Amino acid sequence: MKEYIVVIAGGGSTFTPGVVKALLTKKNEFKLKELRVYDNDAERQRKVSIITKSVVDEMDSGLKFSQHTEPKEAFENADFVFAQIRVGKYPMRELDEKIPLSLNTIGQETCGPGGMAYALRTIEPMIEIVDYMEKYSNSNCWMINYSNPASIVAEAMRRIRPNSKVLNICDMPVGMMQKMTDVFKCEYEDIEPEYFGLNHFGWFTSLKVKGIDRTQEMKDFIKENGLFPKNNYDLQHKDASWQKTYKNMKYMMNLFEEYIPNTYMQYYLLGDLILQQLNKEYTRANEVMDGREATLFKVIDEYEKTGKYDKEAFHVGAHGLFIVDVANSLANDMKKKYLVIVENKGAIKNLPDDAMVEIPCYITKDGPVATYHGLEIPTFYKGMIEQQLASEKCLVDAYMENSYVKALMAFTLNKTVSSSQKAKEILDRLIEANKGYWPELK
Repeated sequence: MKEYIVVIAGGGSTFTPGVVKALLTKKNEFKLKELRVYDNDAERQRKVSIITKSVVDEMDSGLKFSQHTEPKEAFENADFVFAQIRVGKYPMRELDEKIPLSLNTIGQETCGPGGMAYALRTIEPMIEIVDYMEKYSNSNCWMINYSNPASIVAEAMRRIRPNSKVLNICDMPVGMMQKMTDVFKCEYEDIEPEYFGLNHFGWFTSLKVKGIDRTQEMKDFIKENGLFPKNNYDLQHKDASWQKTYKNMKYMMNLFEEYIPNTYMQYYLLGDLILQQLNKEYTRANEVMDGREATLFKVIDEYEKTGKYDKEAFHVGAHGLFIVDVANSLANDMKKKYLVIVENKGAIKNLPDDAMVEIPCYITKDGPVATYHGLEIPTFYKGMIEQQLASEKCLVDAYMENSYVKALMAFTLNKTVSSSQKAKEILDRLIEANKGYWPELK
């Protein structure tokens, strides 16, 4: 069996121990020769790696594990790069959320102005990592990118590094399907979805369980309960903000019952309600910093003192399992079907060919192969997607052209922003907050 060198870019992420645990649960199918973590924050990575290394020692003690801040050492001869970077870390996410909220506009990590702020910080570092991979890794190396906001990052990579082996993915549809298993009384692998959209902007059109269509059953459940099964609270999405999100599925499903929306559609379809629910002083960023972040680093500090830690402090969620499943299918040409982000190229015939769409694809050794060929989507969804797509494309234009006007167009087009005047006010505040991170917009 071939053995692979895997690099996790963003090794200081609190998700890293869970991703590694997911990798090692599949070690008999996806055998590792070496595991490396890479981050530009050496101290944060050192701390997280204390737990990551303990996972390696427990699950595959012979595996070579190393930490790196130098690109050549990290990427040399790698077979896979898992990218999960967060530029500016959670303090910048907090600003992404709170600046729009202070102006009575939705503040969210990947959607609306906050998502666009995050994207303008992330594009350049993503290009840098892709270039490291292409310079130092083997010629067949694939990057599987989890870094948000995935839709805009994917559009930027399509235009700036069009020939690179980068596959953009998101675990939100997977997380939703995992919650659905409690309703269907089945395993996650039993569910076969049909889905279309952009990342964090899409809809399930069909859900089959072992070949039987059970879409209406799920719609009826969501109309009554939201996506809120009694016995299935995945640890990755257990916080209060996520509980509200799953409840909000009920309102969306009762408004538009044709298709099942991605949870993130709440920011575009339920804007007034979301603004009422969001706390301008304590956002999701604060929830994560006080929760997952604080818990893991407290455990790390305790481990450094005692040599012991609570293994419940981190978990293997949809995030870790999905990236490993996709890598395994790429490595072993398994042709398994997953929802991933790819260039449209006629898969959805009434959307632009160059749109980066999230759809079911077979994952082969040569990359993703779309299962749709000429799908036509209804006017409402087409219109929603085209507006969001235009916003995202204008933002990438702004990055590439250093254009203030294109950035303003992007913010104005976004459905979460009420007017061009509001867009300008938010943009100007975010430019000030992101000095040193964004390109200079002129």
